[in-house]
Amino acid sequence: MANELAGKVAIVTGGSRGLGRGMVELFLEEGARVVIADILEEEGQALAKDLGSDVRFKQTDVSKREAVQALVDYAVGEFGGLHAIVNNAGLSDNAFGSLLDADFDTFERVMAVNVKGVMLGTQIAARHMARNGGGSVINVSSISGIQAGFGFFNYRASKAAVVNFTQCAAIELGVNLVRVNCICPGNIPTPMGTFAAADEDGLQKRIQEAVNDVRMGWQPLKRQGSPRDIAEAALFLSSDRSRQVSGQILSVDGAATAGMAKSLIGEIMEARAAVENG
Repeated sequence: MANELAGKVAIVTGGSRGLGRGMVELFLEEGARVVIADILEEEGQALAKDLGSDVRFKQTDVSKREAVQALVDYAVGEFGGLHAIVNNAGLSDNAFGSLLDADFDTFERVMAVNVKGVMLGTQIAARHMARNGGGSVINVSSISGIQAGFGFFNYRASKAAVVNFTQCAAIELGVNLVRVNCICPGNIPTPMGTFAAADEDGLQKRIQEAVNDVRMGWQPLKRQGSPRDIAEAALFLSSDRSRQVSGQILSVDGAATAGMAKSLIGEIMEARAAVENG
């Protein structure tokens, strides 16, 4: 189907790179007008300029109520309405050490962006949608939020919260014809999901490569996922084809959550041990 989002206006938070950029590009292809929201002003402005007249950029810290309100007001002011929001902005803590040694020093910031940001985006967008015939809210969690595993304690806890909040919001907002759904990406390489930053001796890069091998090992569908795969799911949930779909948690993971119970327990421990032991 072509032009599935013709006449619709969408916001994508964290839209300047990675999963968010994939959604922005596909939504445009399908006829939407899109506001990119991101803390990364230079990247966001450049992307909006490249993508043309149906795109705007609004620098936004999604953890701040006033910033999210300004974002929604901006979208409505620029394009005349708001039909869909993808609450995609997120942070990882890349903490794969022992729970006994964890200091949780990134907890407040991870929760502020990953959880509060999703809650604010849902609430403030839904207020507009409830007054204007409804709409679609899409929250981005992770398979880490629905399946236990090793490390990333702050991140995993935040993504589990997004899953529960999505279903709670779907129950409450149904009367307003606002649909709320959640996408849980699996093994999708993005800048946020790498360990290689500030990696002087190359250890982090080698761990990343080993982690990628392990993840593909326990992913039954032997195809590397991409941001476009997540964007296709978001397109469906933003379109009228999903008008009876709400409160759903959609894993886009190559069947990984169906077969990872044993493997996820030690995915990073196994990869790190392989690297460190030569």
